[in-house]
Amino acid sequence: MKINSNITVREVKDDDELKEFVMFPHKLYKDSKYWVAPIIKEELEVLNKEINPVFKNADAHYFLALINGEIVGRIAALINWVEVKDLKKKKVRFGWFDFVDNKEVSKSLLNEVIKIGNDNNLEFIEGPVGFSNMDKAGMLIKGFEKKNTMITLYNHSYYQDHMIAHGYKKLAEWVEYELKIANYEDSPEKVKKFSDLILKRYKLKKLNFTKTEQIVPYVDQMFYLLGKTYDKLQTFVPIQEYQIDYYKNKFLKYINPGFIKCVTDENDELVAFAITMPSFSNALKKINGKVDFFGKLRLLHAKNFNHKGSLYLIGVRPDFQNKGVIAILFNELQKFYNKFGITEVETNPELIENTAIQQLWKNYENNQHKNRATFTKEI
Repeated sequence: MKINSNITVREVKDDDELKEFVMFPHKLYKDSKYWVAPIIKEELEVLNKEINPVFKNADAHYFLALINGEIVGRIAALINWVEVKDLKKKKVRFGWFDFVDNKEVSKSLLNEVIKIGNDNNLEFIEGPVGFSNMDKAGMLIKGFEKKNTMITLYNHSYYQDHMIAHGYKKLAEWVEYELKIANYEDSPEKVKKFSDLILKRYKLKKLNFTKTEQIVPYVDQMFYLLGKTYDKLQTFVPIQEYQIDYYKNKFLKYINPGFIKCVTDENDELVAFAITMPSFSNALKKINGKVDFFGKLRLLHAKNFNHKGSLYLIGVRPDFQNKGVIAILFNELQKFYNKFGITEVETNPELIENTAIQQLWKNYENNQHKNRATFTKEI
């Protein structure tokens, strides 16, 4: 326990305190039109060292800041030992970072993470991030008047000012887009023609799904392609084999199979895939993190009746990167979106240097509506 003037910082030690840690944003954002609560049960499981397999190669400490006994902030100090030992990045991560507009509060919380880093001979601090690339990351720095998606963070506009005031510099930056989905006849001819050309040139095949069970045989290949797609990016940490089943169980229940498109080569090996989902933001906003009977109905309705989609992940095999296969995926998605009634798609965060995918969005009516960033500092 640490005291800074009238601020007390306390490490979470039991399940009751972990529940307080998870529930603090519900108080901080109770008047926000745009903050979308995560599902409380899932948040508790992610942070539970007995449930989340990431703790086979990661450590975490959770801290709460209090003033006069009232919680005013929280932060998680995270160490991914695969990143530290295998990738030789001496980084302590911070995540689950939320706080009132008081710079002493945010500084006190960040100092706890720095102390964990120093105790483990690490050299710099970075966040907000999760344990790996599969977790939410990036502090919102533009787009505060938009709801967050199921897999992105939301925060108040003052957060960035606190980071700068404490001497942190921006490291990675992501952009997000809103795309209008026209009728297929009116969709970009360039994408249609390029899709047909690439299919014929490389003897590729399109995979469309109608049942979740049809997707399952390809999931391991998808995770393999994810690693090969993003392993050169600055934020990449390999996902371990024992984490894959955990992520399968976590996300497959939200998948509508028509929202996933795959491309295989002539030997039926996976070349590329796109995972999109119906947008759950409005449903999650209404249920406020609680999945009771009515909450399940709202999520089920969002899964099957929606005008808005959310792009989650794209993976491309290295030997097919920069060969245009993403156009095939989006051409097939365009057809499905029209049938389903999707008129708008929100992309999830793409690193700002990922210009290839951003070039594709220029073929659609688009709005670059959000930016987010991680911040870093030597310790």
